[in-house]
Amino acid sequence: MSFVLDYAIPLAAALLLFLFYTGLPALHRCRLSAGPDSRDGRLDALCVLLLTGIYAFTAFYDLGDRTAPQSFAPMEGSSAVIELEEHPAELMLYTGVGMGGFRIEISEDGASYEPFLEDFSQDHVAVLKWHSLPAPGLIARREGGCFVRISCTYGDPWLGEAVFRDEAGQTIGASCETGALCDEQETAPEAYSLDNSTYFDEIYHARTAWEHLHGVSPYEISHPPLGKILMGLGIRLFGMTPFGWRFTGTLFGVLMLPVTYFFLKKLFGGVAVPALGTAVLASDFMHFVQTRIATIDTYGVFFILLMYLFMYVWLSEDRLWALALSGIFFGLGAACKWICLYAGAGLGVLWLLHWLRRFIREKSVFPAFVKNAAFCLIFFVALPAGIYYLSYLPYGAARQLRPFSREYLEMVWSNQTYMFSYHSKLVATHPYSSKWYEWMLNIRPILYYMENGAGGERLRISAFLNPALCWGGLLALFVLLYMAIFRRERKAAFLLIGYLAQLLPWVFIDRLTFAYHYFPCAAFLVLALGYVFALMRDNRREWLWYAGGFTAVSIGLFALFYPELSANPIAPETADRFLRWLPTWPLVRIFL
Repeated sequence: MSFVLDYAIPLAAALLLFLFYTGLPALHRCRLSAGPDSRDGRLDALCVLLLTGIYAFTAFYDLGDRTAPQSFAPMEGSSAVIELEEHPAELMLYTGVGMGGFRIEISEDGASYEPFLEDFSQDHVAVLKWHSLPAPGLIARREGGCFVRISCTYGDPWLGEAVFRDEAGQTIGASCETGALCDEQETAPEAYSLDNSTYFDEIYHARTAWEHLHGVSPYEISHPPLGKILMGLGIRLFGMTPFGWRFTGTLFGVLMLPVTYFFLKKLFGGVAVPALGTAVLASDFMHFVQTRIATIDTYGVFFILLMYLFMYVWLSEDRLWALALSGIFFGLGAACKWICLYAGAGLGVLWLLHWLRRFIREKSVFPAFVKNAAFCLIFFVALPAGIYYLSYLPYGAARQLRPFSREYLEMVWSNQTYMFSYHSKLVATHPYSSKWYEWMLNIRPILYYMENGAGGERLRISAFLNPALCWGGLLALFVLLYMAIFRRERKAAFLLIGYLAQLLPWVFIDRLTFAYHYFPCAAFLVLALGYVFALMRDNRREWLWYAGGFTAVSIGLFALFYPELSANPIAPETADRFLRWLPTWPLVRIFL
């Protein structure tokens, strides 16, 4: 009885998933139509606006602080002396980019100093974060003003702000010749949190976006530059703040909804199937978490959706402009992250299958094939290569290189060899790493953030798929496989190739991998579920109860797990009982 109570929610979800698939008619008799279409499109527009608006509010809500130090002092080989009105009990230090170390000392007269903190290390993990450094108790009890000297002991670190507080937590008046260290005292929070500082891989990508904007040679060069350039747009709008460096990725996550709606509309027609499928995407855990953190995966997935959308438009409507757009979005995606090269391989397979089919069915098709191949050489090779090449302009600007000089070309090529070597030879371990077969079953999420509240509550951010999408979508793949092989259904084959293009490369990769590498596949799971919805719509009168019920369960699970996706406080016993469905889910207990 206790087991049933503890696992009531996952058991109920499994039962509802089973009931959903009982609504699928016999596949050997199923037919897929274009679906009913609204003529004026007003209902489509209403659905898109409603779904996008609700999701946008949820995604941007509590995204991060909009204030943070904006001026930074380069500290390489230098010191800064700060005069205080009284002795401090605590120092809040906001670190900028760069890496190095500091020695912090305190003095009564500004001449003779004693240690405040012998060694503060600003390593790659410490950038763009607030650090609380308590003062020794003896210093805190002294009366009168004092001087604090911060000296760089090695490296080239930048500092954003030094805020001193008394024992009551009040900010102490401070002045410094190095103005950047004491000019934004009001930005200091009570303590570090993800709202005011970087977390997980933001330490690489947010910092690199800032470096691109300021003409500094980037620290993170293990991925192409365009994703960080796009991230810089949010920083330009909202400053170098957590909200700023997360804004563009979140916006792209919001824009994935209308793109998905239009994709489903093109595939299956109607209004209900696109609306329900888009709602499934909006309630996916991975989509929500991954687009709200300042990493580059969001941009890659966004462009993958677009390149496959326009490839489908070309395949189904023979629109040459759509093929051109598919190639352009391929180039933009590849300039963000190499996962788009896998997607490009899938596009190549679809293109070849299209022409093989035409060669079998038509005569005198060779001239058209040659012309189309030449067209693709321009839009899938030459133009993407140009986009990729020009994405390195911030690298060249930092080194004062002309875009078409030999040195610039050598710099770009050198980075390609470095990236290939880095990713192919990466040897490391991580407590939340996982393999491709674990992604398919939601076995091992990745924990991005953890904090314990003052009242014992837990704050977590875990990245994994909504169980409804993960497990329901996995079953949908088998439907696609059957329809593609035995019914020769081209839409099923199209979606299956898109999914496999993103998954199969990881089967042969031995390096460290994580659940977020499944993010591109999740987009195709949504489309696969849309396919199942459409099969039900076209072959079962009461289909809306099944598809609508599945979508409602997906939304309900999102609401249930929301605290664990957004670092909202939740009681440990509540999370452990209701949200930890598998022993490998790191939502409460920590596996270190």
